[in-house]
Amino acid sequence: MSLRIAFMGTPEFAARSLATIAGAGHEIVRVYTQPPRPAGRGQEMRKSPVHALAEAFGIEVKTPERFREADVLEDFASLDLDVACVVAYGQILPLEALEAPRLGCLNLHASLLPRWRGAAPIQRAIQAGDEVTGVQIMQMEEGLDTGPVLMSEIVPIAPDDTAGSLHDKLMETGAELWPRTLAALERGSLQAVAQVDEGVTYAKKISSAEARIDWSRPAGEVCDHIRGLSPFPGAWFSLDTQKGAVRVKVHFAEPEKGEGEPGEALDDNLLIACGRGAVRLKRLQREGKGVMGADEFLRGTAVPAGTRL
Repeated sequence: MSLRIAFMGTPEFAARSLATIAGAGHEIVRVYTQPPRPAGRGQEMRKSPVHALAEAFGIEVKTPERFREADVLEDFASLDLDVACVVAYGQILPLEALEAPRLGCLNLHASLLPRWRGAAPIQRAIQAGDEVTGVQIMQMEEGLDTGPVLMSEIVPIAPDDTAGSLHDKLMETGAELWPRTLAALERGSLQAVAQVDEGVTYAKKISSAEARIDWSRPAGEVCDHIRGLSPFPGAWFSLDTQKGAVRVKVHFAEPEKGEGEPGEALDDNLLIACGRGAVRLKRLQREGKGVMGADEFLRGTAVPAGTRL
């Protein structure tokens, strides 16, 4: 027997789950995703990764601007669903939607709840220096990521993980949770575990203002900040050149011994002083250029000892 499912999601992270659920043989009667948005240099309207994949699978796609509209909710309820599977959809579902499917709505979240509820759990886990994270599927409630956990998998955070590499690990691990969860749901054997009230943290959305590197922080924190914002939006500093100030993004750095004024280059090879210790910049990206290693960057842009960033 297969479940009658609606899938809700938008980015690549969600598309991987859609592919896995479809491959498990369940009946996906409709996909909901965010409307096409202008993207790229030409600002052409672009469908989301979930939208494109759903069309390739021949699944009906709906892109309501507001899921709370009465006609959207009425249409959703008419689908006679067993369950809705939600992954990074980008809209908050009202109670009427959560209660419409026979078995409710399930959500895949990229953290070990109640740590890092909210919009940016992958980035915030790295920025905080966490050594482990994970993926969980929970029963959705009206609160923000507050529902009981149904299935969970722990994922270690490696010292060289960036937000990009950890995103990919969690995307794959999370997608593989769906067949197990839905099979248990069919059997009626899922065990819901309520979230504890202790250890709650919130992963607020990444703002552009916080991307600038604060060299006054300890070296380990600077490295974690850089990793947590790589590849997007990218932690950055301003560098004075003969042609004026340019913005340089840093995609990876490692802590090293060193002492100096925060932001001061301690040698000619991108060892930068922090509030405590120093960091060696390893992967950089100058405005309008691609990501490159330190040696390649220095061949085009000198940063001699004594330079202040």
